Amino acid sequence: MHWLVLVLSGAMEAVWATALAASDRFRRPRPTLVFAVSLALSMAGLAWAMTALPAGTAYAVWVGIGAVGTVLLAVLRREERLDAARAVLLLVLVGCVAGLKAVA
Repeated sequence: MHWLVLVLSGAMEAVWATALAASDRFRRPRPTLVFAVSLALSMAGLAWAMTALPAGTAYAVWVGIGAVGTVLLAVLRREERLDAARAVLLLVLVGCVAGLKAVA
């Protein structure tokens, strides 16, 4: 259960990072609200997951999921391009995150 919460918290990190960029320095109300809510959910989930998982591993997994998710959201929104090199590096990052989960 802790791993599931950690994965969802990592997804929320991608949401808050995307909303933060869209908030235009907190001048746009809707993205600012999405940022605040998703940030709170992401941090609460990470904190709860760390009660049963090693802190370093949990944090690395959370950041990895958030980083990959943020890039994928930007690609889906056509704000960034996904070339072959970036795709390979994202796959390596996912492999590292999976490896951390496997050995924890």
